Amino acid sequence: MSDTLKGYQERLAQAFDGKMSEFAGEVSVFVPAQKIEAAARMIHDEFGFKFLSFVSAVDYWPAEKPRFHAIYRFTAIEQKLTLNVRVPVPGISPSLPTLEPVYHNANWHEREIFDMFGINFEGHSDMRRILMPADWQGHPQRKDYPLGYEEPQYSFNFDEIAARKPRGKE
Repeated sequence: MSDTLKGYQERLAQAFDGKMSEFAGEVSVFVPAQKIEAAARMIHDEFGFKFLSFVSAVDYWPAEKPRFHAIYRFTAIEQKLTLNVRVPVPGISPSLPTLEPVYHNANWHEREIFDMFGINFEGHSDMRRILMPADWQGHPQRKDYPLGYEEPQYSFNFDEIAARKPRGKE
């Protein structure tokens, strides 16, 4: 890891009451949810990470509290650095401030997280579903979302599955 990146991580953790954690050779800085927008502004303006590479989430239900973690990856192309930030989010009424004012491409990432995990982004300009139909119930990437599946059709079970498949009316 570069000394520059380590310095950024330490400054970020110190400025926002965060902590650093390493897993599989990747260091992440944990930042409290209410401070993520200010942290993102520091990452953008002071550290020079002009690109928000991705935003995603993880559901740790039922094992861990808080239930969700939002994961942000910021990239400084000129410096050839990436900075990982994780934000713990509670399972009841999960919400975070939007990063749209700092990173405009956060719009689509945040909408996807809202759609798949049900984490609301306060202050977002267009918080609606992006992948699922507008009337869809639930959030498919949550671990408590009911699984639905269809048995795969092979040569040995073709007749059995064909008999159960719904057919259009003629």
